[in-house]
Amino acid sequence: MTTARRGASLRPMKKAKAAPKPASTQKRRSRWISIPLKVAIGFVGLSVGTVVIYRFVPPPVTITMLLDPNGITKEWKRLDAIDPDMPRAAIAAEDSHFCSHHGFDAVAIAQAMRHNASGGRIRGGSTISQQTAKNVFLWQGGGFVRKGFEAWFTVLIEAIWGKRRIMEVYLNVAETGIGTYGVQAGSIRYFGHGAGKLSRAEAARLAAVLPLPKKREAIDPHGFTRRYGNSISARIPVVQRDGLDDCLN
Repeated sequence: MTTARRGASLRPMKKAKAAPKPASTQKRRSRWISIPLKVAIGFVGLSVGTVVIYRFVPPPVTITMLLDPNGITKEWKRLDAIDPDMPRAAIAAEDSHFCSHHGFDAVAIAQAMRHNASGGRIRGGSTISQQTAKNVFLWQGGGFVRKGFEAWFTVLIEAIWGKRRIMEVYLNVAETGIGTYGVQAGSIRYFGHGAGKLSRAEAARLAAVLPLPKKREAIDPHGFTRRYGNSISARIPVVQRDGLDDCLN
């Protein structure tokens, strides 16, 4: 009897089952997980929906326009009503691989990084697609957060809009002067006529103004702006000859 009792005392005791967590705790944890998920799904749906709408409807206003203390002067102009040398000038000045890349130009980005590291004039590697995404949907300035959103919207407009629509929107929302947006308003401001009557030199001057519209003038430009405009004007025939604007036809 004594031996049997000793054997019984050596048997491992069964662990008590853990008490179930209160339902309220599980609900709180589930809520904290679902809120970010709902926000993410809502953002994706809203951004995709807006891009689809702007595929057919001109963007009425942008954040940059709303924050401009000088007021807004703009006038929408269809791409086929803009002189073809204007988009060629934009390609020559801003994005020579516009028709061949899918929104991002790795070669241009690498070149810009090497150039900036050498200590010269700061140069960006953004494509026309990236600039359009920023101008239409986001705000000016840098930062990783804005760059992340810019990449997302760049992918969307490349997939939904296509090159021709991207160029059309870019030429209509890009700032071309103080309080002036789009090449139509810029052409009227600087040259006294619409963008459909631009000469090659005028288109080149507008393209030269685009990177710094508040500091550069298309009328009687001097210094760097003049040299840059002349360089763009000389490259416009190359863009046409080499078919760098074929995606716009």
